Amino acid sequence: MKRFTTFDASRMILLTLAVVAVSLPLLWVLLASFKTPADLNQPGLIWFTPTMSNWTEVLGSDLFAAVGRSVFVATVTVAIAVVVGSMGAYSIARFQTGGSLSRFGILASQVLPPAVLVFPFLSVAYMLRLNGTLLPVIFSHLSFVVPVVTWFLIGFFAAVPKEIEEQARVDGFNRFDTFRLVVLPQVLPGIGAAAIFGFTLSWNDMFYGLILSPANSTILPVAIAGFNTFRGVELGPMSAAIVIAIVPVVIASFFVQKRLVQGISGGAVKG
Repeated sequence: MKRFTTFDASRMILLTLAVVAVSLPLLWVLLASFKTPADLNQPGLIWFTPTMSNWTEVLGSDLFAAVGRSVFVATVTVAIAVVVGSMGAYSIARFQTGGSLSRFGILASQVLPPAVLVFPFLSVAYMLRLNGTLLPVIFSHLSFVVPVVTWFLIGFFAAVPKEIEEQARVDGFNRFDTFRLVVLPQVLPGIGAAAIFGFTLSWNDMFYGLILSPANSTILPVAIAGFNTFRGVELGPMSAAIVIAIVPVVIASFFVQKRLVQGISGGAVKG
């Protein structure tokens, strides 16, 4: 049997601590969603009589309308980001477009705080009379989802052998058909992971939604923040709403763990 070393023990301890650190907040929110206001005054309380009143209030509210709007915004954002990002990533990976700095330059927008960009988006929305719609939110989400998706896919396109493309060109394919019919099928797992990653980024954003989406177009994170009322924080219903928000993200993360690491690290690898 392989000898159990001090390094193995240390690694197990660190992994256990990481799992506990990630799981405890999720468990606390889940338990809080079944607690009465009196029980919520005791954060460490584990054994209690559960109540469904928080879930009844949330299910009877407009939260699921906000869920639908968030799904729409994230889906449209990801669809555009995958189309634009895949072409950009292929160009950078195969033709070194923009030089070596382009790999990092595409992430320049991530350096800027959202407060710098939100007011130009708001001004343009008023000029084009798009305020009151979800379009400003979609365009604002594209500003950070497209660069990340592009970065994510560079490593996947760089891993596609050039010989496959050369053979396709010999068979009579033009450049675009080679990209569409030959290269893209090779990176579909990466594109799927990038789409889920981009969807999660859009799904979790609250700042742009808070300013750009009006009351009749509230997206999910803003709707959850709405449980902070003038009477105080309605912690029980807010916890139930948070559980609804995090379940899709947690499920998706299990399907893209391996591809997520490969994509994030692959963007920095020179092709």
